[in-house]
Amino acid sequence: MASNETTLDFSVVRDMRKRAGMTLEDVSKLCGITIAGLSKLERNQNMIELDTLYRLARVFGLSATDLLNLAESCSATKKDQESYISGPFDFDRVDFKGIQCYHATAKAGAQLSKPEAHGDDFEICWLKSGKMQINLPREKHLLEPGQALKFDAALEHTYEILEDSEITIIHLNKSHRF
Repeated sequence: MASNETTLDFSVVRDMRKRAGMTLEDVSKLCGITIAGLSKLERNQNMIELDTLYRLARVFGLSATDLLNLAESCSATKKDQESYISGPFDFDRVDFKGIQCYHATAKAGAQLSKPEAHGDDFEICWLKSGKMQINLPREKHLLEPGQALKFDAALEHTYEILEDSEITIIHLNKSHRF
């Protein structure tokens, strides 16, 4: 198993501090961590305790989980898309930890009620072209190009394509919401 030093990169704290125009001293005063301790943390020479993580995250308006996620995945990740067909929809998909991005096209008259990828997610449907309606248990929403709808993906929902459409769909795991 990899050591903590190779899996967590707290140099993101230095990046955030500099972007905020703050010095080590400024951050130290706000979170109560010594300047030496902060400096070591930014250089990944120090382990971080939960209380320290919490206090440091608050300085930047983040939750401890958000700061830990940034330290865990501060490097960019490149992926290739996967293409597939689900009913009358053509999908391209890329997955990242906690986020699935879909690009879909569908012809007028198409309908899809049970897209495959639903977990404990929020779903954002952004219509790029065409016209569609999203049916939720107690609501119906007509989308025009440039409009988007966010809803709980656990709700039963149906996409009805009223005109040939191009759609961007994002599934954001609830534990990764911003």
